[in-house]
Amino acid sequence: MATVTYDHATRLYPGTDRPAVDALNLHVEDGEFLVLVGPSGCGKSTSLRMLAGLEDVNSGRILIGDRDVTDVQPKDRDIAMVFQNYALYPHMSVADNMGFALKIAGTPKADIRKRVEEAAKILDLTEYLDRKPKALSGGQRQRVAMGRAIVREPQVFLMDEPLSNLDAKLRVQTRTQIASLQRRLGVTTVYVTHDQTEALTMGDRIAVLKDGLLQQVGTPREMYDSPSNVFVAGFIGSPAMNIGSFRVADGAAQLGQTRIPLERTVLSAITDEDKGHITIGFRPESLDVVSQAHESAFPVEVNLVEELGSDAFLYGAIANAGAEAREMHSGAGDAQVIVRVDPRQVPRKGETVWVAIRPGERHAFSAATGQRIAVV
Repeated sequence: MATVTYDHATRLYPGTDRPAVDALNLHVEDGEFLVLVGPSGCGKSTSLRMLAGLEDVNSGRILIGDRDVTDVQPKDRDIAMVFQNYALYPHMSVADNMGFALKIAGTPKADIRKRVEEAAKILDLTEYLDRKPKALSGGQRQRVAMGRAIVREPQVFLMDEPLSNLDAKLRVQTRTQIASLQRRLGVTTVYVTHDQTEALTMGDRIAVLKDGLLQQVGTPREMYDSPSNVFVAGFIGSPAMNIGSFRVADGAAQLGQTRIPLERTVLSAITDEDKGHITIGFRPESLDVVSQAHESAFPVEVNLVEELGSDAFLYGAIANAGAEAREMHSGAGDAQVIVRVDPRQVPRKGETVWVAIRPGERHAFSAATGQRIAVV
């Protein structure tokens, strides 16, 4: 097993001015499951391919353990990669697909068979070893691709959105299998996904990228409770955090008739660059339905209620805020607020409910830089 280190690793594609990956500094511990997550085009797959040796590193370096592999050929890096599209040979059996890399490397047939059977047992593929890929389901094919990586016994697993081609139910099942398998094998794993739910449920740590820049690295709980900036706050969590730009007046954040008192420490962190505004974020589960008389309560006009059985979420706009309501954003879009409500006391469409943010669950960010100020 080994650690992985990106040391100011940069990838600049020819004909572009902005790096796809810009001076990435990231350390993955031995045996750790690290998830690279971010929107399309953020540089996560490029980062993985740089580690695999499939993309050049224009500056900086990449290390596996203490070994600098920046200029080492992919076949000599002792890594195994699992792709989104399985990449199985259709004319070969499952066993031959899983053992093909070992065959090319000149491994004795008996050793190949032993390692293939061991991997098949781990992945529950033993009864399918003589089948061709076309006779397998999508989930089984993905397990074959995993088995092909396992039999190589590499220092590092690299996985590039391996669940994207699976249906929703199978994706949940397979991600659980991958996470538990990695824990059992203890192999350092770098996993790329655009799905933040996958990232939260699978990773020991998560690294969030945007426009080629690393935004934050931390455990799923750290990312959820203490996002370092507005982007991470809006990206991590499902449904997404409600985030609004508020005017600061008389010691409070104001949006229309909504008034949220601010602590002195937050007020003192506001600079001239913020131009009298502050960005406040609060998650749907951080809101309580209260009476109109409650201090800091604000009205939400219900547009839609999403009932999920154990949970219910209402989607609506802040009432009586006029044009300023457009300064509020959530996973439902602009001028929308999401509130988690009691699934057995669901308001009707068109109703107005009053909600308040629980103390200690408001996230404050600089209006100018988007960087975190505090939780208040």
